[in-house]
Amino acid sequence: MSHPAGRTGAPIRLLIADDHPVVRDGLSGMLAADPDFEVIGEAADGAEAVRIAQAVKPDVILMDLRMPGMDGVTAITELARRGVTARVLVLTTYDTDSYVMPAIEAGATGYLLKDAPRAELLRAVRAAAADQAVLSPSVAARLMNRVRAPQTEPEPLSQREFEVLELIAAGTTNREAAVRLFISEATVKTHLLHIYAKLGVSDRAAAVAEAFNRGLLTPAKPEQS
Repeated sequence: MSHPAGRTGAPIRLLIADDHPVVRDGLSGMLAADPDFEVIGEAADGAEAVRIAQAVKPDVILMDLRMPGMDGVTAITELARRGVTARVLVLTTYDTDSYVMPAIEAGATGYLLKDAPRAELLRAVRAAAADQAVLSPSVAARLMNRVRAPQTEPEPLSQREFEVLELIAAGTTNREAAVRLFISEATVKTHLLHIYAKLGVSDRAAAVAEAFNRGLLTPAKPEQS
């Protein structure tokens, strides 16, 4: 029986974060069937994942990206900010640049798609526990293409993305932005992920700072009395 370095004889302690109970149950059952793993917690959103991770201190967190409330990328960022040492293995259905890059930049150890074979998933969890980077083939190919691609002009923001950015810069929450723009909060979060990817940042504050730096936003002029 193989074990990650430094944990000889002890199972790898796991936290599963996904907003779909069926997915959590399926992963939990699959992993619990192997004596190398112990599922010690489950979370339905990013904020709950952060709270539980601080309480039970798992070795590896299997993190979905699209969840209500606090999404996966924000949760990964928050875990790092709070000094949680658990390795994060992203397990998602999305392999586009707008999801991959923010997650990796936020500190994810690995990025795997949910349709990965069981054996590949188990290998990935073991590798993540040993602090080894794990990328699904499609994600690895995207990163290689990005590294090899010639430097081009930054992709411009869409009109809707610019509107979201303006509201975020003004200090509105995702929910407030959704109400202002007559769209769902989930759609606001999707626009934010696209904005992060296009600006090469991983959080709201950095996005606003970079937008000012690029001249996309300009400081408001004081009103004349």
